[in-house]
Amino acid sequence: MSHITLITGSTLGGAEYVADHLSDLLEQAGHNTDIANQPDLAQLATDTIWLVVCSTHGAGDYPDNFQPFAAQLASQQPDLSALKYGIIGLGDSSYDTFCAAAKNIDKQLAQLGAIRQGERLEIDVSQDPVPEDPAEKWLEDWEKLLDR
Repeated sequence: MSHITLITGSTLGGAEYVADHLSDLLEQAGHNTDIANQPDLAQLATDTIWLVVCSTHGAGDYPDNFQPFAAQLASQQPDLSALKYGIIGLGDSSYDTFCAAAKNIDKQLAQLGAIRQGERLEIDVSQDPVPEDPAEKWLEDWEKLLDR
């Protein structure tokens, strides 16, 4: 099975709750996981699988805990061609910056050569008050892509 690092960008804890839930499900399925709630590029393997769970803060910004990580990616420009990743965004569709943080990190990872597995999930917390539910459904399909 795979080793998956769940990387969270969270202001109020929603992304962390989703990552915790998905980590439990992945481990039940036989995968090894770890969670980076204060992600630091120097401490993350880049030849593995990342599952980024990121909420959008303010006017389309990254949450405070995620900003240093995004800045490290931008300044260091690492070769991420050996990295596979999935991405889940949390946001509120009443804002025109709905899931902007997830869209931005998705674009940044792709520009650095990482290969996204499956489609990006964008959870509208105004429609899905329990974001773990759509994330769990998405995970079922995403997990099938890991062994390809």
